[in-house]
Amino acid sequence: MKILIVEDDVKISAFLSKGLQEENYIVDCCFDGEEAFYLITTNNYDLIILDLMIPYIDGVTLCKDLRETGIDIPIIMLTAKSSIEDKVLGLNIGANDYLAKPFSFDELVARIKVQLRNGKSLNNILQIADLKLDSDKKIVTRADKNINLTSKEYMLLEYLLINKGKVVTEQMINNSLWDMDDNTASNIINVYIYRLRNKVDKDYEIKLIHTVRGMGYKISEK
Repeated sequence: MKILIVEDDVKISAFLSKGLQEENYIVDCCFDGEEAFYLITTNNYDLIILDLMIPYIDGVTLCKDLRETGIDIPIIMLTAKSSIEDKVLGLNIGANDYLAKPFSFDELVARIKVQLRNGKSLNNILQIADLKLDSDKKIVTRADKNINLTSKEYMLLEYLLINKGKVVTEQMINNSLWDMDDNTASNIINVYIYRLRNKVDKDYEIKLIHTVRGMGYKISEK
């Protein structure tokens, strides 16, 4: 899952980025509304954390512009403005949630999970055949045996399972699983697919991760 943090306080942005990366999210950061609008309209994000008091285009205007453009990515407003009037305004212009500073990071993570489930209609358990991924506990099993994955391997498997039965291209994987500072070549994606196959498929008769020649990859029982 890929999150954009729009926050002009560098320390808060760095704190959020580090914490969310430790929760296995891909994170991009920007510090003003103009850059945020550009990134949101040119990249694939699953959720936006938006401060209200940001330069050039403020958070309220940015939220309104995104909704008027037809972009329905979940938005959590994270701001020092904590009055009831501010919360009502934020929700009325299209924000999905509103959290006042100072805030609990654990509460923010919980609210993020709620919005991602609502936006993607995700269950806690993603499954195909005897392969299961528990997105809350971050546990992967096959035939009830634990599979130890690195952070990137886990996110790649989760992405394949969310798109179960569908072909995902290398560009889709790149946009969804690597941040904007990464310059990921296709051979790197191939390496991660190879590692994932070794852990998920190698010891089992039924292979689940497939290469669709000239197109990309998919996870399927066929």
